Formats: sequence, structure tokens, C-alpha cells
Amino acid sequence: MEAGSEKGTRKPRADVMRNRERLLAAAVTVFRSGGPEASLEAVARCAEVGIGTLYRHFPTREALFEAVYRREVEEMARLAESLADDPDPVQALRQWSHACIRLVATKRGMLTALALAVDKSSDVYAFSFEHLTRSLGLLLGNCIAANLIREDITPEDLLQALIGMSMMGKEPGWEANVMRLFDIFVDGLLQRET
Repeated sequence: MEAGSEKGTRKPRADVMRNRERLLAAAVTVFRSGGPEASLEAVARCAEVGIGTLYRHFPTREALFEAVYRREVEEMARLAESLADDPDPVQALRQWSHACIRLVATKRGMLTALALAVDKSSDVYAFSFEHLTRSLGLLLGNCIAANLIREDITPEDLLQALIGMSMMGKEPGWEANVMRLFDIFVDGLLQRET
């Protein structure tokens, strides 16, 4: 019985972890350019691993989509932490928001499979909502503490605006337009001298 418990707690081999990371990076590239119909074989080819390796890590397309999404939400949280000490908190907020818009762009081809991300009863929704609002709250809090942005705005308000604007873009190059519109939105939140 002890041998089984040791086996269950053993760390994955380095090559297994490398393959997983390569698959996740390849999936971002393939799904961003090919949309939801992009083949899992294309992901495996891009990662330079066999299709069996892909299925060992991600038994379904949805499992791969969810893993990519969770990884990128975690990256957004790390980015917020790294921007928290920026001497220009409004610029840090803008930089994080632009990265979030790029995150939405990479997920456009995966939205059907990621329907769970918007289902408020799902684990994916809870995970992303918690991480993204906490990240946004950190940066927004810095702006409010510096008396640069009005204090009646919440992280949830900003996240709704950001995601809403991102979901409206359909034409090529929509990301730059959404970034510009969100910057205008943030400008409207700035405290004005009276």
C-alpha cells in the first residue's frame, strides 16, 4: 500500500512536464490562427510530439482548451503582481488590460468549448473570476490609493467593461481598436482637478 502512495505523490518527470508545456504553447498558436476547428493533430505537430502524447495529457479537446485558459489566467495574475510596484499605476492598469484583451483574442477560437468559463456554476468560471478580479483589484486599488481614479469603480465593473468590449470586436485588427476604446474608458475614470 505504501508503494502506491509514494507513486501517487511522485513528481512528474521533466520530459513529461516539458511536453505538457510545449503542447499548451502550441495550442495557443494553433487555436488562435485556426479557430475551434483546428485539429489536435496540428497542435501535436506544432509541439513536435505524437498525437498519443497529446491525448495522454489532454484526453479531450475541451480538456486542452481549459488547460490553456487556466494557464493564461494564472499568467495574468503573475503579470498583475509584477506591475503592482509600477510608479505609474494607471499605466500598469492599462498594460494589464491590454494583456487581458490579447488573452481574449487567443480564446476567440475556443469560446464554444469554453462555454463553461461563462457558466457561473462552473469551476472554470470561479477560477477565472477569482484570479482576474483579484489581479484587477490589485492594480485598480493602487490607482485609487494614489487618488488617480475615482473610487466608486470596482474590479468587477472594469472586468465587465473589458470583456464586453473584447467580445464585440469581430473584424481583423479588432484588438487595437478595443485597446484604444478601453484606454478612453479608463481616461473617463481619472480624477480631475476641481
